[in-house]
Amino acid sequence: MSTSSAPSEPNGSPVTRSPSLSFSSVFDVSRLFPEEKPGWRGYVEWEKYPNRKAIASHILQAHQSEFTPIPEFQLEPLPKTNPILIGYRWKEYHELLGLKGIVDFSWETVLKEKPDLIHLLDFPYNGETRRDQLLSGKITDNKWHFIRNHGGIPDIDEDAFELEIGGLVNNPVKLTMKDLKDPSKFPQTEVTVTLQCSGTRRIEQINQYPGDGDELINAPWGEGAIGTAVYRGVPLKKVLKKACGGVLPECQHLEFIGADTYFKKNNVFNYAVSVPWRKVRQNEEVLLAWEMNGEPLPKSHGYPLRLVVTGYIGARSCKWVYRINALAEPSMGPVQSQEYLYYTAQIGKQNAKYSNGFSIQQMPVSSAIITPQDKEVIVHDGSITLRGWAYSGGGNWVERVEVSPDGGSVWYAVDPDEMTEKHYHAWRLWKIDVPVEAEGWLEFCVRTWDSSNNTEPTFVRSAWNWGLHVTSSCHRIKLYSVNKRRPATMKRLKELEARGEGMLPLSKPIEFSLEDEGEYLAACRKIPREPLS
Repeated sequence: MSTSSAPSEPNGSPVTRSPSLSFSSVFDVSRLFPEEKPGWRGYVEWEKYPNRKAIASHILQAHQSEFTPIPEFQLEPLPKTNPILIGYRWKEYHELLGLKGIVDFSWETVLKEKPDLIHLLDFPYNGETRRDQLLSGKITDNKWHFIRNHGGIPDIDEDAFELEIGGLVNNPVKLTMKDLKDPSKFPQTEVTVTLQCSGTRRIEQINQYPGDGDELINAPWGEGAIGTAVYRGVPLKKVLKKACGGVLPECQHLEFIGADTYFKKNNVFNYAVSVPWRKVRQNEEVLLAWEMNGEPLPKSHGYPLRLVVTGYIGARSCKWVYRINALAEPSMGPVQSQEYLYYTAQIGKQNAKYSNGFSIQQMPVSSAIITPQDKEVIVHDGSITLRGWAYSGGGNWVERVEVSPDGGSVWYAVDPDEMTEKHYHAWRLWKIDVPVEAEGWLEFCVRTWDSSNNTEPTFVRSAWNWGLHVTSSCHRIKLYSVNKRRPATMKRLKELEARGEGMLPLSKPIEFSLEDEGEYLAACRKIPREPLS
């Protein structure tokens, strides 16, 4: 997050506000929407029961006027709280359907697993990694890895779990975690993967050109909606071949269904997304993972099983995946067909449709300056040190990172020795000492070149889109440069130090005379203020 929106410490328990009329006061909704699988808490099956979905939709529509309005956070300053935004509306959806326990368990899990993140949205949970955590190392600690959830966090026992694979496969199957973890059945592998939300750096678009607010709340992510981990599991390609005898010729897409409950315009679903079959079958780039950085998946990251789709937006790496369908066409689930769409700059509230934006899959090249932060005052001796991350999706890797101290005219390349090593599917952290002679406000920006010679658009405006996705333009910060190699500057710094003062805050006026009368007169007589004739 930018410094202007940095939150305070977590507030503790989540805030809940219920509709004025609760359906549960009339009927026992737990009988209508039961948790039907032993050991699967917080999971309700929607996709197999059209009548159940219809009843839930009727209940939601009947109470539509009572739900809390979607908050305005683009045209007004973000609250300086932590959580920053409260998901009243989604909590109310869950409570109305008798699913309040999911809301409570989710927040309890967040406070246990992710207490130190920036809590952008408390429910469904969106948590951003802080700056110092981002730069702590090439691999992001599990407790610091960002989270972008679309529903509540289920609580599923590994021994009770099973994965169902069906659709256009030769042999539909159900597999337990014991089956999946048996190396005699499926070869295991580890992959170092950067996952990135398509909303990373969204705050830059919001600050200049607001866009779609969305029913779920398009979280105002800063630079921390990205993280890298080592995942262990089995390639989905191998499971489909060995357990299902392969897919049928008509199969073109694989749909992943998660155990979390999702809402869209008064309708209810299980979370569902899809990726092309060509992605799954090449180079084992889609993993069924149960381990993250040498530990079992945290509950908030999809325990006991999740998908890891390398190089794609994080939304395709379905958490709590319990069903996979081989399909002839992409999933019709709303997350796939109605969201994560990239529109042209002339598409907006006045004319947006689900069909006139293309589906965002592979992540483009992007980068960010993590330190210093925007609008910092930097006292230096001719160079300023910057640190950050750089990433490219789709199997491309980062080749070069360049930083400009003048808004994009002159560029300095980061020394390869000051970058972490290359990975096919992971970021590179970088550091550079940029030569800086000028003083005052300067605009620094960063751009990255990947292995396919792709780079980033120069300005935010070039990448703006109604959904506020994929802010891949050059990341920019403004720094106030104080070059102490200049004699006059060094003299002033010593004067401030002698009085126990400094340059901060920058706007605080100096309380002593800037020069004595003799010095002033000598300077003005040498170069008069007015012409001599």
